[in-house]
Amino acid sequence: MGELDSFEILPDHAAAPVGPNGVPRSGWQRTKRAARWHRPYAAILVLLDVGAVALSSLIAQATLANANVGFEDEPGLFGLIVYVLLPAVWLGVLWGHGAYDRRYLGTGTDEFKRVVRASWTVVAIVAFAAFAFKIQLSRFSVGAALVLGLIFVLVFRYIARRGLAFARTKFHLATHRMLLIGTLQEALEVHAAIARDPASGLVPVGIHLTEGYAPRPSTVTPVPVHAGRDILSLVRELNADTIAVCGSASSEPVELRRLAWQLEGTGIDLAVAPQLTDIAGPRVHIRPIEGIPLLYVEEPKLSGVGWLFKNIIDRILALLGLLLVLPFFPFIALAIKLSDPGPIFFRQPRIGREGKTFRVWKLRTMYVDAEDRLATLKDENESDGLLFKMKNDPRVFRVGRWLRASSVDELPQLINVLMGEMSLVGPRPLPAEDGDFLGDVRRRLLVRPGITGLWQVSGRSDLSWDDAVRLDLYYVDNWSLMMDVHTMWRTIWVVVFRKGAY
Repeated sequence: MGELDSFEILPDHAAAPVGPNGVPRSGWQRTKRAARWHRPYAAILVLLDVGAVALSSLIAQATLANANVGFEDEPGLFGLIVYVLLPAVWLGVLWGHGAYDRRYLGTGTDEFKRVVRASWTVVAIVAFAAFAFKIQLSRFSVGAALVLGLIFVLVFRYIARRGLAFARTKFHLATHRMLLIGTLQEALEVHAAIARDPASGLVPVGIHLTEGYAPRPSTVTPVPVHAGRDILSLVRELNADTIAVCGSASSEPVELRRLAWQLEGTGIDLAVAPQLTDIAGPRVHIRPIEGIPLLYVEEPKLSGVGWLFKNIIDRILALLGLLLVLPFFPFIALAIKLSDPGPIFFRQPRIGREGKTFRVWKLRTMYVDAEDRLATLKDENESDGLLFKMKNDPRVFRVGRWLRASSVDELPQLINVLMGEMSLVGPRPLPAEDGDFLGDVRRRLLVRPGITGLWQVSGRSDLSWDDAVRLDLYYVDNWSLMMDVHTMWRTIWVVVFRKGAY
């Protein structure tokens, strides 16, 4: 242990007796986290979960005549089981599955996955209890209550998360103040990635350089830059509650381990941001080998049962969607004809999966001479990529502007989905004449293009070309059924508020 003699430990937990390495002696004394927003938020989730389960039971009892079969003579016992015991069991199972763990709250899909798993466990518990105690229950009523309970818990938690995101974005509440450690370039890259998602609640407040010196005062940086400072004293000065070790700094095992020792008992979170960007959690696994945490990155799952299920669901939903919107097509077609005589649909060659060309279906929103007038508008292009974009494009007629803003012009692409040329969710389909697809952009061709995708729900036409490509490649590399469901859900709100559509 002579190696550690010169290493200073600065614990910050005077409330409890401490050992020689700064860790509280009592195993029952839990470290108080520096960031405590998760406590009231978890309390709110508890109330919402209880309300969701009770509401599901109330609806099942009110709408189903035989809901309390087997308990006709004991309504009090039935109410105790349905409105007290069932919510208590559900809460206990949710807690056991980590649905209130601060690591999974506020961002990502792990919270919702754990809710679903916990709900299946509740179903198993109810089924076992009914079998073991030979309780006469209405299977349909119990099933309806459990299904509604799962739906309500998920919906209420989603609403709570949206409220948390609003509080973080608009009022800067429930956030983590983060100190970035690494080289200036690496720290700025992490800062840019965090800034793209303000709803995550991560707020960088400073950068501590591991190499070089602090930049000149004239150098503009988004947060103050420090060098040669003691980490813990800088954390206290900035009132930070999280430290993120960026890039090459994370490859120094001795220093990283010592930093972790310093932070023990302080309640400050330690995060490592390796030089591995745009790779989602499900593809990354840590396997410790003789004390060395090996970071494994799995290949993207673009085949198998999940991919087959996606294709089947695409066609089923496309068929249902076409049947729903078909009655409105005559009115839309009449509006287009009255705006400008010509075809109702616009057919254009696009590049699909594996480079195959197909003709996309869209409702026409421009005058028939739009292609001829494009050459005169080249200088007005507001996009920095392959596509021509212009907010007030004179080639778009009035009804066409409404069709674009509401995304109704995209609905005929359900035909392409039904024919297997497109998917409901995927990268944006690019015109064949503009798509050279060189370098990383070719990776988009591993999947079918989609009607909606990550770029549509993240800004649409307001995004730069680089950001659009980055999101498309992220989708290809990290595809999952949950990502598709989440993207389609977000699409509804993007369409309602007409964000970035022109």
